[in-house]
Amino acid sequence: MYDYISGTITELNPAYVVIDNHGMGYMINISLTCYNQLQGARDVVRLYVYEALRDDAHLLYGFVDKREREFFLLLITVSGVGPNSARLIQSSLPPAELEQTIASGNAAMLKAVKGIGAKTAQRIIVDLKDKIKVPDNALIDMNQSASASYDEALSALVMLGFTQQLSQKTLKALFLKEPGLSVENAIKKALKMM
Repeated sequence: MYDYISGTITELNPAYVVIDNHGMGYMINISLTCYNQLQGARDVVRLYVYEALRDDAHLLYGFVDKREREFFLLLITVSGVGPNSARLIQSSLPPAELEQTIASGNAAMLKAVKGIGAKTAQRIIVDLKDKIKVPDNALIDMNQSASASYDEALSALVMLGFTQQLSQKTLKALFLKEPGLSVENAIKKALKMM
């Protein structure tokens, strides 16, 4: 099994990257998170890989760091979640947000990912909740409001015409990074992200 592949990027798009390693091009499937991190990379890059062997294909999945790959490997242990589904999940939710979503048992956030139904979302939470390591100080209950500022900002965004789900997702990401964010700053930053 391959651990990583390093080389120069010859082709990059949101679904895959081609890395030239000493004259051999490796096509590696990537998530949108990985794509965003690779944009603008001009020097030699290193991607940690997972090789999926099927009867009809040998596929490589690439990750910028080992932590992202470890989380991918955890996701594919869940019944009903294959490599492509795991890649979609990692494309839809940044790593920290995905860990928070699972740790807090927020199935609704997982169901928002294309192709993930209610049963699969619950299965992911049940199977992985005890396996992920989220620092205690980083754990925010995604089912309840993080603070009064969060509630006020959420109400304001909904009144401005944004959907509840999009507003919650955006604000949760902001409050995970900056728990002490004021209502005004939260709304301003959320509007820039939406």
